[in-house]
Amino acid sequence: MTHILTLQSKEQLTPDTHRYVFDKPEGLEFNAGQATELTLMKDGWRDEARPFTFTSSPDESALEFTIKSYPDHDGVTEQLAKLEAGDTVKIVAPFGAISDHGPGVFIAAGAGITPFIPILDKHAAAGKMDCTLIFTNATEADVILREKWEAMEGLTTVFTVTNDTDADGQVKQTRVDKAFLKENLTRFDQTFYICGPEGFVNDVRNALKDLGADADKIVTEEGW
Repeated sequence: MTHILTLQSKEQLTPDTHRYVFDKPEGLEFNAGQATELTLMKDGWRDEARPFTFTSSPDESALEFTIKSYPDHDGVTEQLAKLEAGDTVKIVAPFGAISDHGPGVFIAAGAGITPFIPILDKHAAAGKMDCTLIFTNATEADVILREKWEAMEGLTTVFTVTNDTDADGQVKQTRVDKAFLKENLTRFDQTFYICGPEGFVNDVRNALKDLGADADKIVTEEGW
């Protein structure tokens, strides 16, 4: 099943990331953390579907996507950044293996934060947060929704950067690897969620398993 969505508004969150708000088709259902394939309804782009995560909560009246653009790729995300209110896109039935398995440690790299946005919102709304967010980016300016995460009651935040010597004192300048996880986490008998580039996901998952995490409690996309 496909749906045509009309863009209602667009908001810039970081220098290259926007929040897109679309109308929500009647009967569309999805779980927090799921994604869809989105296609621009523009000449030359109707055969270029790309996967993006819903970042609105399933019970909201509008659909939201938080998407990082890559202008140097001359691709779909660059075109998305040019959308204006009233433009349309097509989506397909929701899919994805990342879903809410209760409180835990959320480890994201860059745009990998997107499936965690509605899941953490769900925990916050229920007043049962008790979660940790480890969020790594190239620079401090790339941290999506930093103020939101820092203000979320019950959420412990750890921000790291890999290419920013001017980051403030609240941001660690380091990579998220086995040594970092061992230093910053005290328990490995809990649920871990990982999302980001495939290499990052594989490296972090292997590090967690080496540190004693249960493979059945590590949540990632299928096949990663």
